[in-house]
This record gives sequence, C-alpha cells and structure tokens, in this order.
Amino acid sequence: MRRININLISILLLCGIGSVAQSQVIQKQSLSGSRMAVKCNDQSFWWAGIIDNGYLMPIKPGYKADTENDNYNNQIQPLLLSRNGEVIWCDEPFSLQNTGDSIIVECKTGNITYKKAGENIKQAYQYAAKTYFPASGKTPDKLLFSNPQYNTWIELMYDQNQKDILRYANAIIKNSMPAGVLMIDDNWQEDYGKLNFHPGRFPSPKQMMDSLHSKGFKVMLWVCPFISPDCDVYRYLEKNHLLLKDTTGNTAIVRWWNGASGLLDFTNPDAVKWFKAQLNRLVNEYHVDGFKFDAGDYHFYKDLVSFEKVPPTRHTELFAKIGLDYPLNEYRVMWKMGGQPLANRLCDKNHNWPDLQKLIPNMILEGLMGYTFCCPDMIGGGEFKSFLDNASIDQDLIVRSAQCHALMPMMQFSVAPWRVLDKPHLDAVLKAVKLREKFKDYIMKTVEESAFTGEPILRSMEYAFPKSGYELVNDQFLIGDALLVAPVVKKGATKRTIVVPKGVWKSADGKLIKGPKTVEMDADIMTTPYLIKEK
Repeated sequence: MRRININLISILLLCGIGSVAQSQVIQKQSLSGSRMAVKCNDQSFWWAGIIDNGYLMPIKPGYKADTENDNYNNQIQPLLLSRNGEVIWCDEPFSLQNTGDSIIVECKTGNITYKKAGENIKQAYQYAAKTYFPASGKTPDKLLFSNPQYNTWIELMYDQNQKDILRYANAIIKNSMPAGVLMIDDNWQEDYGKLNFHPGRFPSPKQMMDSLHSKGFKVMLWVCPFISPDCDVYRYLEKNHLLLKDTTGNTAIVRWWNGASGLLDFTNPDAVKWFKAQLNRLVNEYHVDGFKFDAGDYHFYKDLVSFEKVPPTRHTELFAKIGLDYPLNEYRVMWKMGGQPLANRLCDKNHNWPDLQKLIPNMILEGLMGYTFCCPDMIGGGEFKSFLDNASIDQDLIVRSAQCHALMPMMQFSVAPWRVLDKPHLDAVLKAVKLREKFKDYIMKTVEESAFTGEPILRSMEYAFPKSGYELVNDQFLIGDALLVAPVVKKGATKRTIVVPKGVWKSADGKLIKGPKTVEMDADIMTTPYLIKEK
C-alpha cells in the first residue's frame, strides 16, 4: 500500500469584498496524484479552463466537471483563476467541484500547485501566463483578424468541389464583402490521410487556387490526423509503424465522427516528418496558404500504445505543435498551448439563440485561459445538422450572430448570408462587416500587443475593471481596454442594457456617458451597441 503524505496549509486569503477572512487550502498528495480543497464563500468567484463551459462560469455551487477522459469538444487548460488573485495549476487533466464552501480539485496522474498571486483576477492571470504559458511574441496570420473569414462547410458540407467553391468566393465579392481567409472544409481530399485534391471534384486545383488568390483570398485546407484503413497510405504508414497501436500490438482502429480509422502517432518523429511532408507538398505544389487542423481530442488516444509512452493529452499537444510551422492555422482542440501563435475556435454551435448566448462567456474564458487568438465558431452556427432537411433559418439570429462576431478577435462566415437573408437583413450583416472595418486598426493593435504581453484580446468586465462587482457580467465584453461591445443576443430585443464602467465613454452617436452606471440603448436589427473610452 502506498504511503500518503498529507500536507495541511492554513493561510489568509481575500475571500470577501473589502474584508479579509481566514481560508484554508488542504492538499493531499500521493505517488499517483493529488487532491486540493480551497475554502470559498459566495464572493469567491472561480473560472476553470474548460472552454465549452464558459457560459457556466464563474462556477456555481453544485458545478462538477472531469477532464480526465473528456476535453468537452474544445480547448482545455489545466488552470483555475479566482477574482481574489488565486491560481491553481495542474500538470495533467483534473476533476473539480464546487461544494458551496470549497473548490475541490483532483488530479489523478499529476500534481496540483496553488498560488495566491495577487488581489484580483487580472493579477492572477498575469502570474499564470508568465509562469505556465508565456507569450511567444508572435501571432497567427494577421489576415485571420483583419478581414472576415469564410468557411465552405455549411454551404457545401461533404460535397466540397471546385465549381461551388469558386461560386462561393465570387458571391462574397459580388455582395460587397471583403476577401479574406477562405477555408475549404472536410472532403476536398481523396481520403482521410490521402491529401490529394479529389480529381473528380477538383479537375484543376492549381487553377482554382490561382483564381482564389487573384481575388485576394488566402486559402486553408481542412486536415486531421486520421487515416482511412482501406487506402494505400494506410498500408504504407502501418508498414513503417507510424500509426498508433492497440494493447495487443496491432494497429489501432479508432471510431470517430466520420467512421473508423487509423491514427497517426506524433510521438514518432518519422510520423511528424511524414505528415508535414504532405502539408508542405500542398503548399509548394498548389500554393495552399495554411490548414484547419481538426480532431486531436485526447479521448481518441486513451489506451493506445505509441512510439513514446505519453499520456493522451501529450498527443493533443503534439498535434497542436505542428500548427506552429504554419502561421495560417486553426484548431478546435488544444491542451497547454496558451500564449502560442495558434488560432483557437469555439466548438460547433447550433443555429439557435441559447447557443448564440454562449459565445461571449465562452470567448471570455478562452482569453482568460491564455488562448487569446480566438474565433467564435461560424456566424449563425457551425453545427451542420442545424441546416439540414429544410431547416428553418432565423434571419434575426444570423444578423445578431454577425454583430456579435463583428468586434471579436475573429469573424467567420459559413452559411451564405446572401442566400438565406432578405435584403434588409443582408444589409444589416453588411453593416456589421463595415463596423469591423472601422475598428480594424484598433483590433490589429490589440492583437499585436497580446502577442507580447499575453493579455487577452477579448476581456471580461471583471478582468478589465477588477473588484468592481462585474463578476457575473457575461453578455458584454471589451476589446483591449477602450472598446466596450454589448451585442444583442436575445430574440426579439430592440433595446440593450449596458453596464458602463468608470471613465468617460462615447456612444456611436457621439453621446458621452460617465461611468460607473447602467444605461439602456436602442438596438434595432441594424445596430450593434458599443462604447469607446474617451478618458
């Protein structure tokens, strides 16, 4: 039986507004992991690095989560931050719960570190970023931020083809939208792992790429680490031991959303070399500009045998590191790669109002966990099943989604607004695009600063104005410190209540507002409410 070393640490923490109360951190460590309990009260607000649960933050009594076998379809950072300046970091996946009087964190395969790093969440974040995920000084390709992005997924789904991709690109220009990054999504390739343009659907891929470039687009291709078991590439990779194995020593067949496939073993340098060679061939032969890296969820790697023995999360991290060689990149899944020049998007959202309301809090959490170069999925939703079988399109939802994206770090279209909207609603979307153009220089300045400071581009009210009573404000946000954005995210709303922090702020119509105070602004379907800090 393993000996358990129990270490009780009693310390003074700031647990209430304007008051000091005694708190206790109890940590139990063993050879197989550790458990920590941090005393809290109703003013001890905590945020945890489970990005898809951002809308549930700060965590409430009764909240439970376990990231050991589940990355919740999105990024994970093994980090917790409190409004009182506390930091909890785990080496490996963790479980947590809020019992009402304690935050309990358990890490079965690693250790947990606790630090009272400051007096507020901003100071806690700054300590965590400097200590665990320092800024690299680099950004992903700046076109991801400066112009809207366009993804072919919702329009074409699994029928990616040259003719319709060019038609989509031409329609973007025809409808007075600026060229930007164009992402060609899943099924452009011959097979999973066989990264050639499908000759039946892409008769002249070089000609297509040249045409898209001439229109001002940069082009990304969807890729993943899965290999179809019935293609010649699989046989080559299996022969050379570049695929993960099961516990019997055979090549593992992993079930995922598109079937059952082999999985590249990125702990083997030769597998990394092979995969990069396929990507580089696309760059050199067709002038592809970058890649959308999908999958990498660490539950796919559980109980598999690799060239180097590592935990499942390490496979996710190794897949992410490949993107560092391609400035034009995008990931849905991430582990411990905060501060790096990687574009992280929220997981697929449905075409409904509840999912629209998750965008702001989930984006806030991405920034708080060091994934500052972040994208709020696709305008109107990226879950393709929401658009099947003559699904009803909510035109107001498309507009409000576009307005929500417009002043976020990135803005990504997929469903074609000119196809699904009438003229008044299309005009409202185009106005949102022009609003982004108006603030492009400011957004780019904030992006570039984030690359060196590590601070979030998109910030919560609590982060920007700590200890001001804004812990629960999660339907408005700031870009940097001077642009306050309060999109409409509720169906049928034509007015918007805005919490205005201290300082003097100017509305779009030139009205000056002195905070702190709460104001109500008109917000018809053409309007994206925002305020600019004057002083």
